[in-house]
Amino acid sequence: MKLLHLAVIALVVIVVVAAVALLIPQLTSPTTPGTSTPTTSPTPTREYKLSVVVGPQSPWGQAAQMWADEVYNKTGGRVYIRVYYSGQLFAGQQTNEFQLLSQGVADFAVGSVINWAPVVKELNLFILPFFFPEGANKGDIYKAVDAIEEGEAGKQILQILESYGVIGLAWGENGFRQITNWKVPITKPEDLAGLKIRVVGSPIFIDTFKALGADPTQMNWADALTAFQQKVVDGQENPINTVIIPYKLWEYHKYITIWDYAIDPLIFAVNKNTWNSFDENTRQIILEAAKKAARWQKAMARVGLDDGTSLRILQEEFKYTPQITDPIKHLQNQGMEVVFLNETQRNLFKQKMHDVYSKWVPTIGESLVQKAINDVKNKLGITIQLP
Repeated sequence: MKLLHLAVIALVVIVVVAAVALLIPQLTSPTTPGTSTPTTSPTPTREYKLSVVVGPQSPWGQAAQMWADEVYNKTGGRVYIRVYYSGQLFAGQQTNEFQLLSQGVADFAVGSVINWAPVVKELNLFILPFFFPEGANKGDIYKAVDAIEEGEAGKQILQILESYGVIGLAWGENGFRQITNWKVPITKPEDLAGLKIRVVGSPIFIDTFKALGADPTQMNWADALTAFQQKVVDGQENPINTVIIPYKLWEYHKYITIWDYAIDPLIFAVNKNTWNSFDENTRQIILEAAKKAARWQKAMARVGLDDGTSLRILQEEFKYTPQITDPIKHLQNQGMEVVFLNETQRNLFKQKMHDVYSKWVPTIGESLVQKAINDVKNKLGITIQLP
């Protein structure tokens, strides 16, 4: 009987220990610079969900985890954010992410402007083709993006997001989108005539490529890779550092044109009700963590493509050097033929965009577009000319 009594006590202890262990979240080991495991791990009051479209190995996905880890560390484990990669919360339907965030199905997200633009029409500002000016110096086009995000246009966009129940905390970046294909080097609009180009599922992309005489087609990325391999789709458009290099698109496409025709900012955001549930100190921790992760992630998207600023940020602030610091040379070493458009060549493409602007500027809002133009003018002294 005594042995039976001891066995029951031991069983109860095991059950209690197991239950406690289940309540304490296991923090993913940091994959990005600047994070460390907290010394204490108190049980959080609840688990928060963070949505991200991509997987954990891309700078985008790493930054999402960096944000979650930083919050966990700075709150001593009190606020635990679990990252749901590869669209797990919205079953692969990328354009549904914003609704889920605004409804509170997801508490946090590192979301793409392109994926959210079908709901928040003003976000199409960043996808207006050839809107951002190259400028006289390398890196000016990135400074123009920053000027808009930090200026009056960016402030208005964040106010609009809040009206949907979403608080934007920091701007990240997927990068300027370049075009690749296996058939011909693209140097003028006529080179796109009849080419079947895979594009993302936002209507403005369809309008843009139709205006250039191409045959745009929407498909998910997994199907697109198969279509490239089989050569039933001729080309695609995506950023270099975050898609073209990681997915080794040189295995399918020989030609890439650097034309910087549209950019895909990322927004580190939180559901408004979730945000309001935190005390002021916790909100400040979440905000600062978002800014830190976004700064690292934006630098990763730009490294080797700007004037050297991003590499300095990574090395000096984060003590981190990416494996590839010269992405253009890397592409050339893989056998890709890289075409750079000069200002005259790029303007030939832009001149084809008149109908696209006539349709989309009123949709975005003429006043918001003008604010963006003013932001760039006031910050850089560069005047944006619409087609």
